[in-house]
Parts: sequence; C-alpha cells; structure tokens
Amino acid sequence: MQVQGPSNDPLHGLTLERIVTHLVESYGWEELGTQIRIRCFTDNPSVQSSLKFLRKTPWARTKVEDFYKYSLRKKKLK
Repeated sequence: MQVQGPSNDPLHGLTLERIVTHLVESYGWEELGTQIRIRCFTDNPSVQSSLKFLRKTPWARTKVEDFYKYSLRKKKLK
C-alpha cells in the first residue's frame, strides 16, 4: 500500500467560501471586481451571493481559483 504525501495543490483543504473571503479581505470588493470581471463582485456584492453564483458557474469558479493561486504565488494575500 502506498502512502501519499501532502498535496501540492494550494487549494487543497480550502472551501470556496474561505477563498472568496480571503480574496475580499486582501483586495476588497472594488479591486476584486476589477481583477476578476464577474458581476457578482461588482453589483451589490456579498460573500453569500457570490458563492451562490460561483457554485453554479464552473468557468467563474475557475477564474476565482486561478486568481487565488496567482495571488498566493505573488504573495499578495494578507
């Protein structure tokens, strides 16, 4: 039986809610809406409404996850 080491995926163990919350804490809604052009971040944004949209829209979720990974690499998260 093979023992697996820790995952190399930076999103491993993170919920979508934690990712969105961390991005909002680091960038704010206005900057997040500028960086990721998705209306749930620009028009009356909230974590809950964003999560509802992102869970139903795979392309948007991918954009958010990719931006989160980019922010980790560039050390732009608080």
